[in-house]
Amino acid sequence: MRFLIQRVTEASVTVDGTQIARIGKGFLVFLGACATDTEAVADVMVKKLAGLRIFEDENGKTNLALADVGGEVLVVSQFTLYADCRHGNRPSFTGAGSPEAAERLYEYAVARLRDTYGFPVQTGSFGADMKVDLRNDGPFTVMLDSDELAKR
Repeated sequence: MRFLIQRVTEASVTVDGTQIARIGKGFLVFLGACATDTEAVADVMVKKLAGLRIFEDENGKTNLALADVGGEVLVVSQFTLYADCRHGNRPSFTGAGSPEAAERLYEYAVARLRDTYGFPVQTGSFGADMKVDLRNDGPFTVMLDSDELAKR
């Protein structure tokens, strides 16, 4: 599972000309799932996301987590995080999970963010052609990869 996390001052998702989600200060999370991902993997990823200290404290140090700043989360499905560009110029997406499995894990991760950690969470529309607008704060972008988090 991969999370591309952007610290934002605002972000929104529009589908077919209609804005379906909007957040203020917080995280815009692009979530990609692969065929081997499980709910246990999603739990590890969500826990790491919830604890990330990438907001600045009064001294300008990145010591504050999402809960410390009353932040929100916008989660957008993003199978292209599993693009394989090693061969040729057209990316292969065979490493991404099936749409059914990926959507189930996407919904599971969103529910964990809401129910376990209590974050206000908005979502994109899984599988839709979405237009994502954001104001990256910093800019500050972090990639979480379950393959890396599992290595200890």
